[in-house]
Amino acid sequence: MEISPAPLIYLLIFVGVVVLVEGIYLTVFGRSISLDRKVNRRLALLEKGQSRTQVLDQLRKEMDQHASARGIPLYALLADRAQKANIAFSPGQIILIMLAVSGVAFAALTLATEAAAGLRAAMAVAMGVGGVTVWINRRAAKRLSLIEEQLPDAIDLMVRSLRVGHPFSSAVSIVAREVADPLGSEFGVIADEAAYGRDMGEALKAMAERIGMQDLRFLAVAVTIQQNSGGNLAEILHGLSQVIRARFRLFRRVRAITAEAKWSGMFLSAFPILALLGINMVDPNYFDEARETSAFIPAAIVVGVFLVVNVLYMRAMVNIRV
Repeated sequence: MEISPAPLIYLLIFVGVVVLVEGIYLTVFGRSISLDRKVNRRLALLEKGQSRTQVLDQLRKEMDQHASARGIPLYALLADRAQKANIAFSPGQIILIMLAVSGVAFAALTLATEAAAGLRAAMAVAMGVGGVTVWINRRAAKRLSLIEEQLPDAIDLMVRSLRVGHPFSSAVSIVAREVADPLGSEFGVIADEAAYGRDMGEALKAMAERIGMQDLRFLAVAVTIQQNSGGNLAEILHGLSQVIRARFRLFRRVRAITAEAKWSGMFLSAFPILALLGINMVDPNYFDEARETSAFIPAAIVVGVFLVVNVLYMRAMVNIRV
């Protein structure tokens, strides 16, 4: 029994593309761009000797560049996730990276497989675009998850600062110094913008809309209302922190309850593709007779549509918002 290594080779090349993109990212911007560092990126840039204005301009450019690129054809599909992930690469650089890693994938496919040149080219483009997309989505999911975890602690830190007599601007500056990325740099930008005259509530609202997180909108609304109507901001933020923690606990509980359904959905969605790859590895000629019939292409399209509908339906069933 002959086992074809082609599917495994394709998988390994795709994983290599994703790792290559991450390596390029860390090489260009250094370890300060990583989300697992204790010192946030804003402080790391300041320690390198850049002025406060230069750091603010650089961070604001990175945060806003993807929102302004939503008019670029095809890239608009990635712009929102790239903005949430706060990818420091510009849209043009991301497109160039897609082309570069597609070229690397094509070279790897040429060396490791004997597929036709057209198939290799199509697979290489799919791997380049898909690898960058997967990388951006993973970074966005990780960044949003970290912000959700950091936000209650950051608000508690602001509450303690307010209770000892610090103004709100100083409380935000303390969060910018003490909290790691990604939230530390976000609050650092807000502190710098407020120092240059921007309204604090407006800056918080802009951050909430850019990240697209409901808890940050609550924070922006609470600060804006306190600015306009007065009141004890420390108590307001303390109550908000308790609400966010309660929502976070409920979300974790819902995720634990729906974990079995999610894994079942993932298995049912992936099983047909895995079965196809397994059959192709064990017997590469298994589908030769079916491929020669006139009904093969329409049947493959119908099966593909059903697979997509299945994935979307499974996601909708287990996507419970808290």
